[in-house]
Amino acid sequence: MKKFGLLGLSFLVLTSILVIPGCAGDKNDPASGLPTFTSEKALVSAFTQAQNRGYAGNWWAMEAMPPVPAAQADAAGVAVNKAYSDTNVQVAGVDEADIIKTDGKYIYAVSGSVIYIAHAYPSESAEIVGQIAIEEFSPQELFIDGDRILVFGYTYTGYTEPGYPITIMPDDMMPGSSSIIYPYRTGLTSVKLYDIKDRSNPELLKSIDIEGSYLTSRKIGSDVYFVINSYPNYSDIKPTASDLIPGYRETSGDSKTPVSLKPIASYDQIGYIPPVQAASFITIASLSMTDADKAVSKTVIVGSGENVYASADNLYIAQTSWPVYDGIGLPIADQTQNTVVTKFSLKAGEIIYQAAGKARGHILNQFAMDEYDGYFRIATTISGYVNNRDTSTNNVFVLDASLKVTGALEDVAPGESIYAVRFMGKRAYMVTFLHVDPLFVIDLAQPEDPKILGKLKIPGYSNYLQPYDETHLIGIGHEVDPSIDAGMVHTENAVYYTAIQGVKLSLFDVSDVSNPVEVYKEVIGDRGTESLAASEHKAFLFDKESGLLVLPVTVAELKPGQPKNMQGEYVFQGAYVYNLTLNGGFSLQGKISHYDTNEIFQKSGEYFYGGSGQITRSLYIENVLYTLSQSRLQLNDLADLSILNVLALDSK
Repeated sequence: MKKFGLLGLSFLVLTSILVIPGCAGDKNDPASGLPTFTSEKALVSAFTQAQNRGYAGNWWAMEAMPPVPAAQADAAGVAVNKAYSDTNVQVAGVDEADIIKTDGKYIYAVSGSVIYIAHAYPSESAEIVGQIAIEEFSPQELFIDGDRILVFGYTYTGYTEPGYPITIMPDDMMPGSSSIIYPYRTGLTSVKLYDIKDRSNPELLKSIDIEGSYLTSRKIGSDVYFVINSYPNYSDIKPTASDLIPGYRETSGDSKTPVSLKPIASYDQIGYIPPVQAASFITIASLSMTDADKAVSKTVIVGSGENVYASADNLYIAQTSWPVYDGIGLPIADQTQNTVVTKFSLKAGEIIYQAAGKARGHILNQFAMDEYDGYFRIATTISGYVNNRDTSTNNVFVLDASLKVTGALEDVAPGESIYAVRFMGKRAYMVTFLHVDPLFVIDLAQPEDPKILGKLKIPGYSNYLQPYDETHLIGIGHEVDPSIDAGMVHTENAVYYTAIQGVKLSLFDVSDVSNPVEVYKEVIGDRGTESLAASEHKAFLFDKESGLLVLPVTVAELKPGQPKNMQGEYVFQGAYVYNLTLNGGFSLQGKISHYDTNEIFQKSGEYFYGGSGQITRSLYIENVLYTLSQSRLQLNDLADLSILNVLALDSK
């Protein structure tokens, strides 16, 4: 098997549980302080044993390692008033990549396989001025920084990738014949940095390819941090370390010369947290958007990243460690769900391992995690089902800087699961659901003693909570009709509650922590109505100053006389535009659609499959509202929602 040249870089690899004799040597990786593999054989043995045992990821939680000292990162930047909207993010000052961005003059949007650059304001002169389209590259989302744009996407490589020759093997079935063995490689996550001083002619400055799938990214200042999941290649009967370690390459400019992938690290640059269970890799990397010549920083973890939280100072990767009852002698106490959390400090593009810890249960999404005043907070659900009864419980854990549990609030809302979480300073707001929606107000002022201050039980539930101010929250989820049997219905494609009705918007007043109140609510449509904003926070547009609230909605309505437990007929897809105030609640200003009024929605049974006109995002610049679908970027006047302009997009 061909051996690759090694990169002169320092990396960290992290994983959990199965002891592999001979892995650790007597020297540690100087960057991380973690033990390293002593040979290629030791690394290959760790992965092949995990493969033979059927592991596809981390199953058990690791023991926490002591933190490695690191300098504190600068504080997050203070938000300034802008005449245009930013991406709706979890943490102020920590940007998140999305399919659309604006700098107040131009809009940058992903549609199909093309990135469009539109001169967007003023509306009367709006036009598409530039495009980025690369063969065999599928863009996913992007960042902007002045005259730079950074694009994340997927590159299809097939079997002709340079550096991976085919192998001809004898065919045991037919003597004298042979078979061609094509090396299996995962797809490539590609990261491309462009100079866009000339918006009509973007210039590629740097391209990075890493074997694996893109998980998420964050931007702090001009530095971008991103996370890639990679799975080892077991196509060879006897794989080498080079076969298993993710491939990496970097090219400058718009080079047409093929560059071979090389392993992202050598065996002796790979560290781990003992004891080791090697199954898959995560890569955390960073690059500068303003300095294309600055080296790319990388850290590699063996594990399976599922959710990521980032503050201005630290990045946390969470992965679920599910119990495996295979009789290998683990203590009963270890046979439970755990969320394994790994912490890295972020400083001017540098990624430094700090600590690893765990919390009982699994998490819903990134909003189940938070950092405040030196502590890490996490909300989890421990799922269970015994004798046809849901035995799930919910918890909030507070961990210190070393990720050791400092305080715990456990066994909240037995028989229910977490549907939404939002941490806000010294408090957390958590929604659980079974038949009704309890909104819990949780006090975290004393990290060692979190406690429930109050709760509100109302029909329905929220999937997403958006802060309005310090004492008010916006919730988006679904209404539930208590008069309908709330039993679960199983269909070929889904499991759902028959009592769930239309999309519900709520405004909660939590100024009296012992008695939270739903002061306003708005229900859209009937059963079958959905909003992308309930599951994708970047689709939620809200500006407190103006009261503007916009969300994409697919509306289903029942015909007269139909019972409420039936699926409604789809009648609208587009954006609902509201004005929200503390005095008046939700006031619908109008609706925007990219479909013609006489266009028939494509349906298949009970499910709506949105076409190219399905609105997925919205933003504003000055007095203009912009909505994005695969087919167009539409401009509407915020005063009366009249159409000002339409920029057609070719969504190929």
